[in-house]
Amino acid sequence: MKAKTAVIGAALLAGVAVVASAATGVPRLTTTTPQEPPQVSVPAATVPADAPPGSLALRPVDGGPDYYSRYKNGLPSDPSFFPVGVWFESVLDKGNIALDTGVGINTYVELTGNSDLQLVRASGMYAIPTFESAHASGFALSDEVDMWAGPGSVPWTGKYPGEGALCIPEQGKCGYTVQKERRAAAPQGTMLYANYGKGVTFWLSDEESVEFFKGIQDIVSADNYWFTDPNICAKGEGGAIIGYERDLTPDECRLASNYGWTVERVRTLQTLASATTPIWAFIETGHPFKDSANAASITGPQIRAAVWSSLIHGARGVIYFNHNFGGDCISQHVLRDCGEQIRPAVTALNKQIKELAPVLNAPFLDGAATVTGPIDAASKLYNGKVYVLAGANKQAGGTATIHVQCGGSSAVVIDENRTIPIVDGNFTDAFADGNAVHLYRIEGGGSCGF
Repeated sequence: MKAKTAVIGAALLAGVAVVASAATGVPRLTTTTPQEPPQVSVPAATVPADAPPGSLALRPVDGGPDYYSRYKNGLPSDPSFFPVGVWFESVLDKGNIALDTGVGINTYVELTGNSDLQLVRASGMYAIPTFESAHASGFALSDEVDMWAGPGSVPWTGKYPGEGALCIPEQGKCGYTVQKERRAAAPQGTMLYANYGKGVTFWLSDEESVEFFKGIQDIVSADNYWFTDPNICAKGEGGAIIGYERDLTPDECRLASNYGWTVERVRTLQTLASATTPIWAFIETGHPFKDSANAASITGPQIRAAVWSSLIHGARGVIYFNHNFGGDCISQHVLRDCGEQIRPAVTALNKQIKELAPVLNAPFLDGAATVTGPIDAASKLYNGKVYVLAGANKQAGGTATIHVQCGGSSAVVIDENRTIPIVDGNFTDAFADGNAVHLYRIEGGGSCGF
């Protein structure tokens, strides 16, 4: 996002360079020995011997279930842990920690240079900062470098947006260089994270974009703010969904299922790069752009729907963008300060994610459920039961029929206190609007031979 890059990104990254230099006595980017990407062996999708060809496959989550524990001081690989992060917070005292854990945050992704990472670790939280720390669980590379430095390998000046010329020559493109130098500066063995923006999702070709995914980071995200960005509906941006034919209509653009599209766009680039890096969702929590005719504030139901769309499409973590540049609660700490507007909805959402973490970390059972109607859906196999995660993909919602392949007598609708009978392998449910999400546990069925 332009506002994020220009206002927060430059300030953060410039500040981090100063802090890191003060801590080490040398500039952070003088390391010249790059980290080698870890050798990650991911189980392939498996198919039972008696399954019809092409009908069913058990597919592990991106990177495999034990991915995070492969790194020094990495995140837990316990099935009960699912990363729920907040982007660019400050942690100065226990009060900050209490507010964040109260809303269900367990991970800090990017932190101010004066944050107390020892306190973060001692509080059972995890941190992925842009500077080195013995208490960190990862290291963040440059943010949205695809937008501000571009797709290229000319030399980098070491400067960030707002500090002067970025590349040598000034009109050159040095984004690949930036990320490689940041990777070289990272502590050896540490899990590396990077977030990209409209470059890789909209503006650049696949050939240009894929270079950002070849052995650069170990966790990746992309931030497309479909509900609030005043420009994202344009032909040259969100129009990517329909092949750049025209601007998107509001109903096509301001839609939760587009967050799932962003995850899939990143996965396409991962596939082209022969990578299986976990993809995390990046979701706004307020009003991330300055007030204008087309800028908006996201609502609680929209946040929930955007997050679940991302999870349905395989996101292995969630990051909340925590800064308001417009609206009626200007803040750099939205989840702490704008409680009445957003906090209750995000707290309830994060509680549900925590409770369903073992399901989210379980493999997909592709083909176990097929749908008819205006929804996106994914099937999971956990503890011998099939779970179906479903979210609307049309603004008006509608009625959808889900056919389950592994048998079943009923679909328990999780956290809704209702159960739907399954008849001849089918059940039908209503999705009230584009933000509707229903999560089902299939009872009385099997595991399709897995």
